[in-house]
Amino acid sequence: MKATETSWGVTPVPDRLRTLSLVDGLLLWGNLGISLLVLVAGALLVPALGLKEAFAVILLGAVVGNALLGLAGLIGFERRVPAMVLLRDPLGRRGSYLPTVLNVGQNLGWAPFELIVIATAANALAGRLFDFHTRWVWVLVFGAVTLAFALAGPISFVRKWVRRFALWAVLASTAYLTWWALTGADLGRLWSQPGKGGLTFWQGVDLTVAMAASWLPLAADYTRFNRDGRGAF
Repeated sequence: MKATETSWGVTPVPDRLRTLSLVDGLLLWGNLGISLLVLVAGALLVPALGLKEAFAVILLGAVVGNALLGLAGLIGFERRVPAMVLLRDPLGRRGSYLPTVLNVGQNLGWAPFELIVIATAANALAGRLFDFHTRWVWVLVFGAVTLAFALAGPISFVRKWVRRFALWAVLASTAYLTWWALTGADLGRLWSQPGKGGLTFWQGVDLTVAMAASWLPLAADYTRFNRDGRGAF
């Protein structure tokens, strides 16, 4: 049977399957970076920090975190294997089993949080539009969608879903949330208002770096399918 990217395992990806472009990568990571859970995490910065300080935290943390993520993606492109296979060089085959198990645990831990946030948002929207309030239904729906994406594989996910649908959904939702947050807001007062404390500047940077760095164990799984190293980075 002819192997495809959906069934490709831990061996190096052949050139014929390395089809993701720079644009594909931008669309993929742009969508992954603008999730409801990430937006909720932003609420931890303000009002603990002032808005001006929070923007500085986000800028610095994003540069550091995404630089680390880009380097991990570049290594994945050069070696053509998943991130957990890359650990076999420094740790050995058996030594890589522990971080692999921890990586699986991390993903199983993130999934419920993501599904709960998405289902809560969908339930609130459905309740407003259709007077339908059953969150567990949305958990099942989006859980099934997530499983379908995983089985489709990275190339199909990016080309068939992100390019055609997810990009526009993210842009529309981001534009709406931005409008909703700024409507009636006194930006001048918010910009000059100091934080209330409870979170230091560097703790905020650490949180922001962690949001990007949390993708480190998965970056190579996608970038091994990139056409070139620059696009992967």
